[in-house]
Amino acid sequence: MVAIVTLAVAALASLFMAWAIGAGSSGSTPFAPAVGANAISVMRAGFVVGLLGLAGAFLQGANVTEAVGSELVVGGSLSPTAAIVALATAAALVAIGVFAGYPIATAFTVTGAVVGSGLALGLGPAWPKYIEITTLWLLVPFVGGGIAFATAKLLRDERVPESVAVPALAFLVGVVLANIEFVILGPGSSGRGIATALARAVLGESATGTPVLAATALATVAFAGFFAGLLRLDLNRDEAAGQRHFLLALGGLVAFSAGGSQVGLALGPLIPLLEQGNIDIALPVLLFAGGLGLLAGSWTGAPRMIKALSQDYSSLGPRRSIAALIPSFAIAQSAVFFGVPVSFNEIIVSAIIGSGYAAGGAGVSRQKMVYTVLAWLGSLALALGVSYGGFLLVDALL
Repeated sequence: MVAIVTLAVAALASLFMAWAIGAGSSGSTPFAPAVGANAISVMRAGFVVGLLGLAGAFLQGANVTEAVGSELVVGGSLSPTAAIVALATAAALVAIGVFAGYPIATAFTVTGAVVGSGLALGLGPAWPKYIEITTLWLLVPFVGGGIAFATAKLLRDERVPESVAVPALAFLVGVVLANIEFVILGPGSSGRGIATALARAVLGESATGTPVLAATALATVAFAGFFAGLLRLDLNRDEAAGQRHFLLALGGLVAFSAGGSQVGLALGPLIPLLEQGNIDIALPVLLFAGGLGLLAGSWTGAPRMIKALSQDYSSLGPRRSIAALIPSFAIAQSAVFFGVPVSFNEIIVSAIIGSGYAAGGAGVSRQKMVYTVLAWLGSLALALGVSYGGFLLVDALL
């Protein structure tokens, strides 16, 4: 009976964490540039991003979920008490960020909370995983901001026609989209990209080697070319409408990617508890439940953060918004592929700032940038310390 109650409390904490993430990270960041460019309203953005986040959680959430659940500490698994403390600590900090209007880095917070509880429990630090995660976190502002800066410069260059630059960028996005893995396209529980699935459909499952690579490359080019061609036609009909449609498509892709990445931050600590209790719940079922939590957060709490990101960091036009979302999509999918928890607030804010500096820094709030970076670092340290101390306190009382 005690075990059932403990698991129920942990599940509620996990759902609260999913709500907090949906309200403050996966629900607010993907469409913030589009809202800043007046391509979609705040409330409509919150509604759409919730649905796309649910889809991403269900189709791409497995990698990060497993990493957060089993790879942040070594020597054992989190106990039910440690998992509850970690989830409650992280969710509370993220919720505070939502209501205060500051984008707390969810991945920083959850990682710090899980590590803090795990260390307090007596488990060991997973140094190789920490190095991998820290490397990505440090690279994100430079890579994402740099790509956004270069892309915005390209789009502002009068020597490059809009009808050429934007479809070319759409082609690159199509290349990435054709090769990201979806569980429903792969055999069994493994994922497979659209291009690979098309190649296998033509050559058969038994084909190997160069023919498969060549067919996959051909399918990638065809898929990306079709995507770019549709956008070119749209731009030829109405340039402003074509830009807006591309911007909304990018926001949708980032929202989908956010669901695939962020749901693992809420569900990861819950997985070891289910295994310890010999409770057999299929991972897709858990991912769908976590996605519903993200959906609820997006619909009820995301508008506040969408407004903060779209208006407070930089005054974005369509070109700069496109420039911000392209690296955000690529980085997010890389994190999903490698199973590394990454903060969407860090990704989007870095890209927004990079695209803003392409216009000479116009509209970029440096004070807000400094406060945000301090909030990210503080959330990591605070989550680790509170979770560590919280577990010791609860364990002593029990």
